[in-house]
Amino acid sequence: MNKKEFVAKTFLGETGLSVPASFSIHFGADYKYGDAALKKHLDFYRATDTDITKIMNENLVPSNPGVVTSDDFLRIGPFDRHSDFIVRQTDLVKAIVDRVGSEAYVICTIHGITASLVHTMRPQYQALEEIRRVQVKLFREKPQPFLDAEKRIAEGLCYLVESVIEAGCDGIYFASLGGARDAYTQDEFELAEAQFDKQIMKRAKDMGASVTLHMCKKNLDIKRYASYAPFTDAVNWGIYENNIPIEEAEKLFPGKTILGGLENRSGIIVDGSLEDIKSEVHRLKGEMRGKKFILGADCTLASDLPIERIRAAVDAAHDII
Repeated sequence: MNKKEFVAKTFLGETGLSVPASFSIHFGADYKYGDAALKKHLDFYRATDTDITKIMNENLVPSNPGVVTSDDFLRIGPFDRHSDFIVRQTDLVKAIVDRVGSEAYVICTIHGITASLVHTMRPQYQALEEIRRVQVKLFREKPQPFLDAEKRIAEGLCYLVESVIEAGCDGIYFASLGGARDAYTQDEFELAEAQFDKQIMKRAKDMGASVTLHMCKKNLDIKRYASYAPFTDAVNWGIYENNIPIEEAEKLFPGKTILGGLENRSGIIVDGSLEDIKSEVHRLKGEMRGKKFILGADCTLASDLPIERIRAAVDAAHDII
């Protein structure tokens, strides 16, 4: 059984004494695109032995400089299959799938509607917290231009989803970051985020791909995502960053695969010995035995984390115990 089959069986509930593992890092400014990005992805995959090859996505929805009022979002889009960011990401996906797609389970990062709108507002605004305050303010002042722009972005992301799945991806890793308690209200979240996120995720499901829902950043209200469950195969969130235990997610997303278990920027994988990492992974496997579980972390690991630490976690996940 190769890695692709191992992950696919886990999604279906066929569990055993070893579990798949999935970790990722951001590769840095010099490795975002083209051959440099390809090499970094392949080097990371081979050095860590992860079962899932998660393709990072630095081919972002284009910047829209000069956002002061909600009407400034009128300049965004429309997008189609020939938009540069879609073509570049698809080319990267094709190159990686050509090399590992017959053995590893390949998923492509798709940024959710809020994250994608954040990308359009850089470099004018820098800190995420500032961008989110501006977004919420402009949405409340005049929602329709804001929502119309999100609709065009969502249509573009649907084209991206179609393109990378046709290029050979087994699934998408859907990164959503708009669920903070101190941003939108619940009703605003449904209108300004959830409807568009679910449209994009549904497109992947309709094409037969898996969807891993990633929910991140501080002050996460994971309950807001309960309606995403029908479009989700696996869930990943800040277990430690937001102190949201696995049991809570299992209630909100019954029957879904849990991806996680380790902290991403602190804890055992950063501070422990290699033997500590092995022991913690074995403990997690015992705790999750009989459940659909893929070992991972809250979010991306630090770029300077020594590879041998990641490999130790992966090897422990694969141990037959």
